[in-house]
Amino acid sequence: MHRSVNPFPNALSIFLIVNMAVFSWSCHSRVKDPNILFIVVDDLGYTDLSCMGSDYYETSNIDRIANSGMVFTNGYATCAVCSPSRASLMTGKFAARHGITDYIGARSGEEWRESKRYTRLLPADYLHQLPLEFTTLPEALKTHGYTTFFAGKWHLGGKGSYPEDHGFDVNKGGYHAGGPYSGGYFSPFNNPKMEDYPEEKGISLSMKLAKETVKFIEANKEEKFLAYLAFYAVHAPIQTSPDKWKHYRDKADSMGIAEQGFTMERRLPYRLHQDNPVYAGLIEQVDDAVGLVVQKLKDLGLYEKTVIIFTSDNGGVVSGDNYSTNLKPLRGGKGYQWEGGIRIPYLIEVPWMHLNGKKNDTPVTGADFFPTILDLAGLGLLPEAHTDGVSLVPLLKGKKIAPRPLYWHYPHYGNQGGDPAAIIREGPWKLIHYWEDGTNELYNLDEDIGEQHDLAEIYPERTEQMFNKLSDWLRSVNAKYAVPDPLFDEDSLKMKQAWYREVLLPRLERQRKKMLDPDWKPNDDWWGSVITRD
Repeated sequence: MHRSVNPFPNALSIFLIVNMAVFSWSCHSRVKDPNILFIVVDDLGYTDLSCMGSDYYETSNIDRIANSGMVFTNGYATCAVCSPSRASLMTGKFAARHGITDYIGARSGEEWRESKRYTRLLPADYLHQLPLEFTTLPEALKTHGYTTFFAGKWHLGGKGSYPEDHGFDVNKGGYHAGGPYSGGYFSPFNNPKMEDYPEEKGISLSMKLAKETVKFIEANKEEKFLAYLAFYAVHAPIQTSPDKWKHYRDKADSMGIAEQGFTMERRLPYRLHQDNPVYAGLIEQVDDAVGLVVQKLKDLGLYEKTVIIFTSDNGGVVSGDNYSTNLKPLRGGKGYQWEGGIRIPYLIEVPWMHLNGKKNDTPVTGADFFPTILDLAGLGLLPEAHTDGVSLVPLLKGKKIAPRPLYWHYPHYGNQGGDPAAIIREGPWKLIHYWEDGTNELYNLDEDIGEQHDLAEIYPERTEQMFNKLSDWLRSVNAKYAVPDPLFDEDSLKMKQAWYREVLLPRLERQRKKMLDPDWKPNDDWWGSVITRD
């Protein structure tokens, strides 16, 4: 019996190899005219998500973005407070370059004395609105036919510098305010840029912004769009609903409530544990809202052609404001020069790339989102606009980007306890320069992510080299600096510091224990949301 001989023994193999190559290429090929959903949460810390290591907070919808996209474990905001980093998201520039170096509304110069902080330096002046001459992300997309939408917190200027003045076709809720101060987190919100509707009585602000975003997506499902959803949460004053508070109060109890809740950092007390049930509920309300928007993309058949970005504007609040969270293993939080102030959740989901929760440890920054979005959309980059940002598409494709230093400059005192400082990160090395006394701290973040071991004296040559590079960069962008206060009084400062230790810290301990008491009741003006846990 004779077997027939295949004259092309490798034909099937060649066919399979070619098709596998085509499939592999198509997995990373660009979807034409993708939609962009850009989600920014206010004051959300690096470990304030369950996908980023929290055992206390529950964020199943955001976790799905992380599990489907890429998680940048060294993702940074460009500042430890909000307005500077938000301006960087819009422009692709670092804070010292665009000129908004503190949150808009912060006192500077001699007016700083009115804050009664009694500091050695007077903070530098800064721009109080986003310059109109800068090309913003929505403006760049609009030139290519994108419809642009903004919902939530703006905090980049008042009249004449609202979202609609910087490239957004629709603005729901964005104006000068940096928090939900007019109406809180439950309707009516009394927001001059957003209508309250009777049928929305009791709705949370996060869900309201999500529903406004959903309306926009439904109305523009046939168009290519940028939907920029900037939650006011989880900024102070923190509020949540009764059922969410109870769930997280009981959870804290089951995990074991520590006797001590606070200790002192250099200037202010800071929270030691993730055990704040109101803050946890507020985070989950954001997660519910994110889930609503992503589900709408799926229902409309838009999910597979939509890039989803999820990030925060700065670190979580461990000191100051509502003393909401703890970011172990990171040191510090919002307003601080350490990693807790600037390292943030940084997620990018590109459905056609099949990223599947890959982690990337390349140091990246908020300034990189602008060019990355242009690149993913197949549009030309604008290096003269997004001066400090680079496209991260090579990283999404499993490749590398050129090594580069990252820079920060904050010539101010954070309300949360941080100092006037400038920072450079190169590879694993991070140098912090303090403007009060001219000292430097040096950390190897690969070995000491908690910044407990200052290596400046052990590696003096590296310290000097990095400080010189930082100084050269600051000169190149015409950075402004804090200056000595000729009226500084050491005794007044010591009295203030004693008040923090002897009065504020015990008060925070009492407030924490009350909030974790089963019979605790908050203020009447915000309790009673109709939003419930699923």
